[in-house]
Amino acid sequence: MKMMKTIIAAILLCMAFNTTNAQNTSKKEMKLLIEQQFQFAAQQYKILAKNVAPNVMPKTYHDDSKKVETSDTKWWCSGFFPGTLLYIYEYTGDQEILNEAKSRLAILEKEKHYKGNHDLGFMMYCSFGNAYRLLKDPSYKTTIDTAAASLSTRYRPNAKVIQSWNSSKKWAGPVIIDNMMNLELLNWVSANGTNQLYKQIAISHADQTLKNHFRADYSSYHVVDYNMADGRVIKRETAQGAANESAWSRGQGWALYGYAMMYRFTKDKRYLDQAKNIAQFILNHPNLPKDKVPYWDFNAPQIPNEIRDASSASLIASALLELGQYSTKKEQTTYVAAAGQMLKSLSTPNYRAKLGENGGFLLMHSTGSLPGKSEVDVPLTYADYYFLEALLRYKKWYL
Repeated sequence: MKMMKTIIAAILLCMAFNTTNAQNTSKKEMKLLIEQQFQFAAQQYKILAKNVAPNVMPKTYHDDSKKVETSDTKWWCSGFFPGTLLYIYEYTGDQEILNEAKSRLAILEKEKHYKGNHDLGFMMYCSFGNAYRLLKDPSYKTTIDTAAASLSTRYRPNAKVIQSWNSSKKWAGPVIIDNMMNLELLNWVSANGTNQLYKQIAISHADQTLKNHFRADYSSYHVVDYNMADGRVIKRETAQGAANESAWSRGQGWALYGYAMMYRFTKDKRYLDQAKNIAQFILNHPNLPKDKVPYWDFNAPQIPNEIRDASSASLIASALLELGQYSTKKEQTTYVAAAGQMLKSLSTPNYRAKLGENGGFLLMHSTGSLPGKSEVDVPLTYADYYFLEALLRYKKWYL
C-alpha cells in the first residue's frame, strides 16, 4: 500500500510538472508572438503613414487599385489610426511612431466639438484617451472632457438612451449596439473628474440596451429604433447583418466589450453576467470556425463559404481578455484560451499581411457592411487597433 501511494504521488508530481511546463511553453510562445507582431506593426505603420496625406486618416486599402482609401476626421474611424500608433509606441518606444501619432492627434483635436452622431468615443477616446494615459499632457485631458460634453448632448432623457444616428425616413430614433463602446468616454471622464452626470448617462443607456437589444440567447440586434418622446421601441433590425434576426458578428463583439467595460466602471454584477452570457453565445456557437475568426455573420446563409471578419476576432479577443479579469479561474482559462487562439490565427499569413503589402495595414479580411457593399473583405483600421490592444492586454494580464 505504501509503495502504491508513492507511485501515485510520483505520477501526480509528474503531471503537475508537465502541466506547468506546458503553461510556461505557451507563455513563451505568446511572448514571442506579441514581440513579433509589434515589431512588424512598427515597420508596417510607417509604410501606412507614408501612404496617407498628413491632413486625412487611413480608412481601408483596395488591392485592385493598390491605393489606400482615406477619410476626413469626422469619419467614425478617425481615432483608430492615432490610437494604433500609440499602442505601437507603448510597446516599442519608437519615437518616430510617437511623432506620427502626435501629428495625427493635432488634425483630429477639433472633432471634440462634433455632435453629428454617437461616435465621439471611438474618435476621441481611442486616440486622446490613450495619448493622455501614456503622455499625461493636460491638454489631451481637456480634449477628452470636451468630447464627453459633446457626446452627452445626444442623450434623450425620455427614452434614457444616447441617440446614435439622426432621425431619417428609415428610423425615428436609432440606437445601435456599437454605441455601447462610446460609454467608455463618458465613464472615464466621470471617474477622472467631478461631474458624475456622464456616468449616469452611460448607466442609463447600458440599462436600456440590456433591456431592449438582446434576444433570449443573448445575441444582439444591431439597431433598435425608439420613439424618443416616450422610450417606446418601434422596431428592431440588424442593418449590417445577414437578416434582422441574425447575429452580426461584430455587433456581438461590441456588446461583449461594452458590458465588460461597464462592469469595470460600475462593478454592477448585471453587466458582468451579461458579458459572460454574450461570451458563452459566441464561444459555443456551432458556426464559430475552428480558428475562432468569425464569419461576418454567425447566421450567414452560405457558411462555410462565407467571408470572415478579422475585426470581429480582434474585438472579441480584446473583450474576452478583459472579461477574464473579472471571472473565476475556470472561466478565465476558457476566455484566455479562446482569445489566444484568435490572436494566433490573426498572426498567421491567413490574416496578417506581409511587410510592405496591404497598403500598410496589419490585418486582411475584415468586413464593414456586406449588405451595404461597403468595405467587404478588406483591411480596416479598427481591426488593427483591437488586435494590438488585445496583444497588449494579453502581455499585461496573462504573461
